[in-house]
Amino acid sequence: MAKLQKKLTKENKDIDVYYKKLGNRLKQLRIKKGYTNYEYFAYEHNIGRAQYGKYETGSNIQFDTLIKLIKFHNMSVKDFFAEGFD
Repeated sequence: MAKLQKKLTKENKDIDVYYKKLGNRLKQLRIKKGYTNYEYFAYEHNIGRAQYGKYETGSNIQFDTLIKLIKFHNMSVKDFFAEGFD
């Protein structure tokens, strides 16, 4: 039981690292588009401001929401993941 918990804890930490990277990538792209504040970006794209702020700090994000955000940046999924995920 302890081995399983340790393994799950490690896997969760690994996943958290990717959520942080995803959040950093979203923030980078938002700033590149000229939005200095995440709230303005969220408001203009009809996304909950508090929720979008959580995405940028590494909270869990649904795949369909991620795809919408990638489309807002006029990118392909491949291009989105091309930077910051090595």
